[in-house]
Amino acid sequence: MDRFTQLCKNHGLKITPQRAAVYAALKNSKEHPSADQIHKQLLHSFPNISLDTVNRTLITFARIQIIDVVEGQGDPRRFDPNREDHHHFYCLSCNTIFDFHDPDLEQLPLPEEITRTCTITGKRLCLTGYCEDCRQHKQKHQPINFCKPY
Repeated sequence: MDRFTQLCKNHGLKITPQRAAVYAALKNSKEHPSADQIHKQLLHSFPNISLDTVNRTLITFARIQIIDVVEGQGDPRRFDPNREDHHHFYCLSCNTIFDFHDPDLEQLPLPEEITRTCTITGKRLCLTGYCEDCRQHKQKHQPINFCKPY
């Protein structure tokens, strides 16, 4: 919470109980939750907190680089409190997003056309496919083709 407090102060952002609760809910999550998931979690402690407040708070946190917005595939925005170097895997079936680390990926060279014209502040790779559970489920429930090839 020290980093959270310092970054909020640096950006002139008051640390309200709701903001602290939004950050704590995200920080304590083992997933990459959406604003809706965090909102539902906080309703018990803050029955009057709106989904819009949670969403705006998360977007503000991302803007001042307390958290990151995670790559998605048309789903609601998902958020990640882990600002350390890591990459993501996104399951196309169950929409799970999980972190993975690979030092070799950190060494990938960036295209000169990008480094020449842009300021790079981070590098994150997002792999898409099917997680182990979905892959196994898909293999078990693969339809049997009774047609014989000619």
